[in-house]
Amino acid sequence: MYIRLFFAIIAEKVFDLDVLNLKYGIWRIAEPKPEAVNALVGGGYPPLTAMILAARGIRSAQEAASYLDRSAPLHDPFSMTDMDLAAGRVGLAMAQGEKIAVFGDYDVDGITATCLLTDFLRRHGSHVVPYIPGRLEEGYGLNAAAIRQLWKEGVKLIVTVDCGITAVEEAEVCQDLGMDLVITDHHECKDRLPRAVAVVDPHRPGDRYPHKNLSGVGVAFKLAAALCGSQEEVLEDYADMVCLGTVADVMPLRGENRHFVHRGLDSLRRTKRPGIAALIRESGCDPEDLTTSSIGFSLAPRINAAGRMGRIDLALELFLTQDPQRATELARGLCDLNRQRQAVESDIYREAVGMLSQTAAPEAIVLAKETWHQGVVGIVASRIAEEYACPTFLICLDGDHGKASSRSYGGFNLFASLTALSPLLESYGGHELAAGFTIRKGNIPDFQNQICALADQFFAGEIPRSTLDIDCAVPPELLTSANIEALAQLEPCGGGCPKPVLMLSGATVERLIPVGGGKHLRLRLRAGRMGFNAIYFSPGREAASVSQGDAVDLAFRPQMNEFRGERVVQLNVLDIRPACKAPCSDSLAGYRRLRSGSLDREAAGELLPDRTTLACVWRYLSAAGPVQESPMCLCRKIVRWSGRPLSLEQMLVCLDIFADVGLLRSQRRHKYIAIHLIPREQKADLNQSRTMQILLHAKES
Repeated sequence: MYIRLFFAIIAEKVFDLDVLNLKYGIWRIAEPKPEAVNALVGGGYPPLTAMILAARGIRSAQEAASYLDRSAPLHDPFSMTDMDLAAGRVGLAMAQGEKIAVFGDYDVDGITATCLLTDFLRRHGSHVVPYIPGRLEEGYGLNAAAIRQLWKEGVKLIVTVDCGITAVEEAEVCQDLGMDLVITDHHECKDRLPRAVAVVDPHRPGDRYPHKNLSGVGVAFKLAAALCGSQEEVLEDYADMVCLGTVADVMPLRGENRHFVHRGLDSLRRTKRPGIAALIRESGCDPEDLTTSSIGFSLAPRINAAGRMGRIDLALELFLTQDPQRATELARGLCDLNRQRQAVESDIYREAVGMLSQTAAPEAIVLAKETWHQGVVGIVASRIAEEYACPTFLICLDGDHGKASSRSYGGFNLFASLTALSPLLESYGGHELAAGFTIRKGNIPDFQNQICALADQFFAGEIPRSTLDIDCAVPPELLTSANIEALAQLEPCGGGCPKPVLMLSGATVERLIPVGGGKHLRLRLRAGRMGFNAIYFSPGREAASVSQGDAVDLAFRPQMNEFRGERVVQLNVLDIRPACKAPCSDSLAGYRRLRSGSLDREAAGELLPDRTTLACVWRYLSAAGPVQESPMCLCRKIVRWSGRPLSLEQMLVCLDIFADVGLLRSQRRHKYIAIHLIPREQKADLNQSRTMQILLHAKES
């Protein structure tokens, strides 16, 4: 059947080749179980809310109530290991009038934790100095120079917040100077804990505290509550700070964290702190409409800018000042710093992308440069990791040493990987998704080779691809004002309880208008008898390749929008893809078995393409010319054009067969594949393809 198949470049016109450019290669769409939806509707939840909850694995009204509970009981602080020792030592310092230093971190979580504990201790008459190390001069966490300086200033006790769990050597410096150290942290522990009066961290081995996902400010709150004896009293005073740190550090909003954030949002709307009120005002937020999104996109970046740009003093003073006029000055200063940060970030991003190879595509990106700003590279690393679909490590060089910020992708565990490569590092810390380390310049090539090898092993040769998690596909009839407004039951949304993402299939684009100088699109869509307004941020009309009359699937967040004095439903579009005329599966299970050499007869039969499928894929590629895009996007385009079913793994098999016999050259470029056809006059015998031989042999065995 496959002998002497010849493919020539076909000159016929092929329509709609560049239908759409997807942001996300794969849409992972959950399917709510009908019985769960019925049970939730029977329990009083509106149909759309019920579908979303069921898609998240909620099976009953009782489970939903637990999942959404905003007033979960707060656990006893003393159930955390060493909390009794920590509260005892701090309480002794308070009673004896000892000078205490609260030593924190320079991100929002660390700043709010530092200010919460500082303010609490000062209110109770203690002599307290807050200390956050300079990000550029000192780096993260405890350091010997700062400890010695605090000792010279008469500090008898250092209490860390949001840092300290890996400060083994620094704890010894405290011991040598005769200073006591109490550590409170929420980061992952290493094998050896620092020698301190108390080490309070819910991640300590053997710790029985039931809620492991507290933020740094959450642990600081627990210490203050242990000293006060009343969690309610402390939460009444500091819910705004706990909320800011918890949301900014992307902690799962379940259990205690959900309680904290619910109370905190209410506190922020009526905050009595001049600094927070000024920051809300200067950032353009409406206090009455403050949400977790307001924190994540407006407040947190401005607070973080203080540490990133070397002016941590502005953020500390902002939270602690009682002077409204000074608060306004500080808030404006943070807004100015954030604008400076954005400009520096853009420069580093352009330089970093320019350093990437246009041909090679390693499983991990490791880049280093002398002129990069240490406070900003983490943001750039996050952006590059997402865009290029691989773990990213950006190193700021200073002579023979470098300080790095890294961000994960696709579940790659940064902390575990850095632990495995620790002989190459001078120090490191962080967690699975974000981490930092210091390294000698001479060790960077070895680090690059070994981290790429670890990533290659983790991804097992599969092309990393961006994935969009969608709660469920919904019929257009459910997208009513009443159903959308009822989604407020899911608030507060964030980590662990994200804002709903829905899919609408087969919608027709009736109208589209570029807005924002062409950077965004406003669309009018028709789905069945329903019409919807939609906004698509970021891509312009040309980039998105959307045309009037196109049939599309949309992934979106539903929202209510004020329009001409009337509240109407609006779809906040996250991605658009061609509405396929035939099935287009994104499963790769069989293809993985083929690549790993564990193919069985059944999988081989499903993967083996017939002559028509091979011809269809080749004809599309011939008409399209050079291709560079995500595999799933290419697969959907072929299905859209041909009207024939085609799975992602079948398409990849076809590409492998063509490459085996020299018809094309394909190369992985992070989340994309680049395909170039090789002109030839001779016929190609697909039976000579190694991939074809493996499939035929496995099918017949």
